[in-house]
Amino acid sequence: MVSKANFDLTGRVALVTGASRGIGRALAEGLAAHGADILAVARDAAALDPVCEAVAAQGHTAIPLAADVSDSAAIDALFQRIQRLGMAPDILVNNAGIEQVCPSDAVTPELWDRILDTNLKGAFFVAQGFARPLLAAGKPGSIVNLGSLTSAVGVPTATAYTASKSGMLGMTRALATEWAGAGIRVNALGPGYFRTDLTEVFYENEDWQKAMLGKIPMGRFGRMDDLIGAAVFLASDAAAYVTGQILYVDGGYISAI
Repeated sequence: MVSKANFDLTGRVALVTGASRGIGRALAEGLAAHGADILAVARDAAALDPVCEAVAAQGHTAIPLAADVSDSAAIDALFQRIQRLGMAPDILVNNAGIEQVCPSDAVTPELWDRILDTNLKGAFFVAQGFARPLLAAGKPGSIVNLGSLTSAVGVPTATAYTASKSGMLGMTRALATEWAGAGIRVNALGPGYFRTDLTEVFYENEDWQKAMLGKIPMGRFGRMDDLIGAAVFLASDAAAYVTGQILYVDGGYISAI
C-alpha cells in the first residue's frame, strides 16, 4: 500500500548537477522539501549560494561543489571530494546541460563535442561515479536523468542537442537493465516547454510562443513546480518498481503531435 512515507526522502542524499539555476535549482530545492540533503553541483560554486541557502532554510544540509561535467577528470575529482566529505549520495539528478541553436549545415565539430560532452558523455560518467560505491556496497539508489521532448521528436536547429537527449534516453534504458538487479533504478524526466536560461532564445519570439501554445493541450508553458512531484516520485520508494522509463511533463504535447 502506498502512503506518504513512500514519498519521504528523509535520510537520503541527492546529488544534483546543473543545480545553480532553472530546472536543476528547482529540483534541488524540491527534493530538499521532501527531506533530502543536497550535494549541489555547477561549474561555478559561488553561483550555488542561493540554492544552498534555500535548502539550508528548510533545515537540510546543502554542500556546493564546483565541477565541469564535460571534463572526465573533473568528474573524478568531484567524487573524490564527495568521498572525503563522508557523503554517500543515493539519489542522482543528472541535469547539467547546454544548448546552442544552430542550423545543421553550420554545426562545427567543436560545437557538437561541447554539447555532447556535457549533455551525454558527462551524464554517463557522473552516473558511473555515482553508482560505483553503491554497487560495491550492495546498496540501492535512484538516478533521474533529464531528457527532453527531443528524446522523442526532432527540433530544427537543435541537432546536436537532440542527439544528446535521444542518447540520454538510450543510456537510461541500458543502465536500468544493467543495474536493476543491484537495486539501482534509472529513469528520465522529459520536460516540455519550460522557460529557462537555456530556452530563453525561443521565448523572445512572441510568434513562436503563440504557435507553441497552440500545440500544448493544456494551453500553457510549464512551471518549475510542475517538475518537482515527478522527480520526487522517481527518486522515492513510491517508484520502487519503475525503472528504464521516461516521464514526459509536457502538458500533453507528446500525446498530441
